[in-house]
Parts: sequence; structure tokens; C-alpha cells
Amino acid sequence: MSEETLTETLPPVRHWPALDLTGVDFDPVLTELMREGPVTRIRLPNGEGWAWLVTRYEDVRTVTNDPRFSREAVMDQPVTRLAPHFIPQRGAVGFLDPPDHTRLRRSVAAAFTARGVERVRERSRRMLDELVDEMLQEGPPADLSAAVLSPFPIAVICELMGVPAADRHGMHTWTQLILSSSHGARVSEKAKNEMGAYFSDLIALREGSSGEDVTSLLGAAVGRGEITLEEAVGLAVLLQIGGEAVTNNSGQMFYLLLTRPDLAERLRAEPEIRPRAIDELLRYIPHRNAVGLSRIATEDVEISGVLIRRNDPVYVSYLAANRDPEVFPDPETIDVTRSPNPHVSFGFGPHYCPGGMLARLESELLVDALLDGVPTLRLAVPPDQVPFKKGALIRGPEALPVAW
Repeated sequence: MSEETLTETLPPVRHWPALDLTGVDFDPVLTELMREGPVTRIRLPNGEGWAWLVTRYEDVRTVTNDPRFSREAVMDQPVTRLAPHFIPQRGAVGFLDPPDHTRLRRSVAAAFTARGVERVRERSRRMLDELVDEMLQEGPPADLSAAVLSPFPIAVICELMGVPAADRHGMHTWTQLILSSSHGARVSEKAKNEMGAYFSDLIALREGSSGEDVTSLLGAAVGRGEITLEEAVGLAVLLQIGGEAVTNNSGQMFYLLLTRPDLAERLRAEPEIRPRAIDELLRYIPHRNAVGLSRIATEDVEISGVLIRRNDPVYVSYLAANRDPEVFPDPETIDVTRSPNPHVSFGFGPHYCPGGMLARLESELLVDALLDGVPTLRLAVPPDQVPFKKGALIRGPEALPVAW
């Protein structure tokens, strides 16, 4: 494309307040931004200045996979953002570019392969059955989030990480404080430091380990001098926190299934379509508020006829990419037979979520256990009375009142 045809007249900067949305409502501001063009400009509630927003599927994949868009450079530049406090740690895996990023991810890759995830399947199923049995014994009504959807992902990620059962409650408390924007920066930072100190001790204890859990793999990599203890701790904290995202995802998934009984009934009747249906629900569910972490252009780059200048911050929206009609015909419809379904709910490129396979496994186990094990499961309140989290970066129900 010639220099003359590139867009140099900048689109207007749109303020994106990131409203507290309920249910699986799609963000109306994001809908408007997608209509305005493939590359727009936004200002979020916190941080400084404006940033580019990329919403088309192919463009999102281009930006997330192109080394000219750097995560590391974000450390040195104040960018408009959703989070009220932004405390990136230099060397943390989310703010590394290859080859350092590749080296760090390699140290734990074995735990997140199909074999690594299968290693925890049976134990996970047993833990889930116990939680569902306890809920049934206590009788209706129950809060499905508190009884099952919250403790289950914590137990699974702790199992994969190698965190002893006795420490799981503390891990959950720290994660909630880190992920909530309502307690302020100091509380969040303190929780992050405490979780970091915990992992520092655990990883150091496992330096010569041959275990298959994440902290053992990290301890062994530190012992071999492949990564530093500080890098290992940063990665452990990120993976532990990420493991709880399934609570919100599954909360939205079951809110959706319980408000669309015909869909739940179909998944009960046709268990063979469940894996494909779960992928479609993962595509459809608006997993987060606004956008996640930005990148910085390290040179001038053209995206869809728009010139993005060196040092400009760029956000991608995976939610928008998952609704791109060019890739997903009739994107507003939940089509449980959709195939292929190349959704980007777990990201794309080098920063693709390592826990994608684990999250799928947990979703499949939850759907099996609750649809088959509690066939009369229903919402205990009208759909509009289900409380959803406010001021959170990741969307999900605060509670999910159910009866059976």
C-alpha cells in the first residue's frame, strides 16, 4: 500500500467508560467502536492519553503475533487503561517479548500440555463430585458460585501448581484482592507481594525436584540456572491468578445455560456435542470488561489502511474478534454445532493463555457434573436478580442462586 493511501487523518478519540454490565450483555460502546471501523481510538477511565483499538479478527491476530508490537515497552510508557492501579513488575511474563518470554514459558510448558492437563483430570473429577454432593446434601437453594464454581477452579489450579490443600483458602483470598479494583492499589500490591513471598519459599524448596507440578518445574528450572527465582515467582503468581478466571467464565456459562433451558436440555440429550458447545460458549461469553494489556508499536506499522506510528499504544479486543461476521457467520447466535470455531478467547500469538486446555477440561467436567448430576437445576431468582460483579476487570456473577 502506498504511503498516500494510508489514513493519516486520525479518527476521533472515543471515551470508553467500561460500564458495569450484567449477564452476558455485550458492551454497547464496543459494538459502536466495531461499527466505526477496524481501527479506532479510545480513552479508558485511567492512565494517560489515548490508544488505538483493533477489533477485526485478522487484524487482532496480526497485532498479537507481530514482534513490532511490544509488551515490554509498556513498562516505560504511561498508557490509557481500565485498571485504576497498574503495577507491572519488570521481568513479569506478561510484559516480556521473545526470546525472554519464550524461555520463561518453556520452563512450565510440560504442565499445560494435553498430557500435563490429563494428569489432573481424575483428581479434578473427584474433587468436583465431592463439591456437588455437599451442595446437594445441604439442599436448595444454594449459591452455585460459592458451592462449586469458585472452589473447584481454585482446587484444580492449586493441584496443577503443587500448592498444598491447606493453603488454598489463602491463595483464593490473595487472588480476590489482586483482581478487585475496589480496595485500592495498596491492598492489591500487598496481596501480590504476600503471594509472591509464598511462591518464593515453595519454589526454593523444590529446586532439585523431579515433580510434574508447576512449582516443581519452576524449582528445577531455577536449580538448572535457566530462569531466576524472581522470574519463577512472577510466573507462578500470574498462573495462579489466571487459574481463577474459570470461576467467572463458568459463572457466565451457567447463567447462560440456566436462562436458556432449551440449550441446557439439548446438551443433556446430546452429550457428544458438549466439547463443541463449550467452545461456542467460550466464543460468545464476554469474558472481560473493556480490554486487557496494551502493546506499543516499535516502528510505524500499517493495519487495515491505518498508519500506526512508532511509540503509539495499541489494544486488541478478543471479544470483538470473536464476533467478527467475516469469520463467525451470524456471530450473535449461539450455534453449538459451529465448525470450525477458531475463537481467540484464550488470546493469540506468544501471549496465548497457557491454561487454555486446562480451562476447557474444567468447563467439560462442570457441564457433565451439573447437567447430568443435577438434571432439575434451575435459577432460584429471576434472571435480572442475579447479581454481577461491579468494578471488576473480569466479568462474572457475584452469586448464582440455584434450586433443583
